[in-house]
Amino acid sequence: MKVTIGIKALNEEKRIADALASAVAAVAPFGGEVVLADSGSTDRTIEIARQFPVRIVQLANPAERCCGAGAQLAFQSAKGEYFYLLDGDMVIDPGFLPAGIAYLEENKDVAAVGGHVRERNTQGHEFQIRANTVANDRNWSPGIVDRLDCGGLYRTSAVREAGWFADRNLHAFEEFELASRLQARGWKLARIDVPAIDHFGHTEDGYHLLLRRIRSGYSGAPGEVLRGAIGRSHLPIVLRRLGHVRNGLAVMAWWLLLLVALVTWHPFVLLGLILVPLAFLSWRRGSPRLGLYSLTAWNVSAAGLLAGFFRRRTPPDRPLGAIELKHG
Repeated sequence: MKVTIGIKALNEEKRIADALASAVAAVAPFGGEVVLADSGSTDRTIEIARQFPVRIVQLANPAERCCGAGAQLAFQSAKGEYFYLLDGDMVIDPGFLPAGIAYLEENKDVAAVGGHVRERNTQGHEFQIRANTVANDRNWSPGIVDRLDCGGLYRTSAVREAGWFADRNLHAFEEFELASRLQARGWKLARIDVPAIDHFGHTEDGYHLLLRRIRSGYSGAPGEVLRGAIGRSHLPIVLRRLGHVRNGLAVMAWWLLLLVALVTWHPFVLLGLILVPLAFLSWRRGSPRLGLYSLTAWNVSAAGLLAGFFRRRTPPDRPLGAIELKHG
């Protein structure tokens, strides 16, 4: 089989029909398949998916639910020579697979290729900051890149050589972790000048999104990535390229300085330690509102770095238990 599109979902009834319809249309010219990997939806996601010519697999143990587990469940069920992972709130552009497959067949040293990502919900704090960052980040521009955030088309053989598609322990950063393992083995990743997906994302404001990430375990993902890299060949790449680790350590040092200023009671030093980072981030983000949000997010990320690093792990190459709800 030439290509598989995997879709990971959890309670995605609002967008899942569009995601499935776009994926079915995209694989049709190649005789490919679509696999819906569900992590235990309690809404109408499965009911809607049954109306499409797709295979449906569901995580057998809901306690294992996380972003990495959903992505790996989709991959371990795939049969295609190439594999693309979609979230349940994404729609794939019909022109991407032909361009992506052609690129990979012409560039044998490239493990995966992505395209342009069009963010459709850009009102929250997070996405306003991302929009400003993307313009200056080469990983979102055509060419050789360090990672393929928001997805890409992967050479299945390269992924299997690297061990697994997504670390089943991760609550986020699956694409970064996979890219690190692939690059440690000498593979390249690329982005081409072709539309790939429309991403609808979360619509809540940034602070509600931060709270959601704390509750879901997402905020601990950088620590999980770092812990998983200990003793492996991709550790230097993680330390060099995962900014959340450096930022988290910087915030922890800032906490220590705040504690010293508080204990020794130097109120002006304490006030300066609070105002200087806030002023810097406000300037960097273009407004005090986004600066305050960034300072809050950095503190959440630093706390998550610690929590994620010490979180219990399951061997990432252990297959996930799955229940097949519908044959393709």
